[in-house]
Amino acid sequence: MAHALDRWIIGGVLACGATGLALLRLVPGDTGQTLSGICIGMAVSLSFVALLRRQLSFACDTAPPALRRRYSREMMVAMGTYVVLLVLSIALLKRVEGTALRACIALLPVPSIAMTLRAMIRYIRDVDELQQRIELQAVSFAAAFVSLLYLTGGLLQAARVLDIPASAAMIWVFPMVCLAYGLAKIVVSRRYH
Repeated sequence: MAHALDRWIIGGVLACGATGLALLRLVPGDTGQTLSGICIGMAVSLSFVALLRRQLSFACDTAPPALRRRYSREMMVAMGTYVVLLVLSIALLKRVEGTALRACIALLPVPSIAMTLRAMIRYIRDVDELQQRIELQAVSFAAAFVSLLYLTGGLLQAARVLDIPASAAMIWVFPMVCLAYGLAKIVVSRRYH
């Protein structure tokens, strides 16, 4: 199972990276750059997943294999759905004018993020107490770190040192929490194993 998942992750990295580079050359203008950025971002994210799998090697994960498989399956479905809906949303927003319809289209990816959160919550709820402690400490550290980072950016923005569009800053909060969570889990898990 682990080797097959590793092959899927590596295949995903290569496919997303190649697609991103191809879109940059084949689709002109902002649309090509946006779609290319999404694909290359996915390749980087999958590379990070591969690094985490190598670092953690499930040595810090006391969850039963069936629970880990359920979590992986739910996360892959949720994130795959997210990518498809995000690309669809970006493409449709360029063609739609009405405010209400634009709001609905912009929010298309949100249910898939809710599915991601549901998978995470179910996983944390179903693991043993030690693994819950590791997960919750990692989530706490990640939330604190990203909050500090966001506050720092806001203060620099208020002082007119930085000029970051609010939409760009808000879109990156959840991915930053996920990244910080993964890194914090590596650090926290080493304390217990």
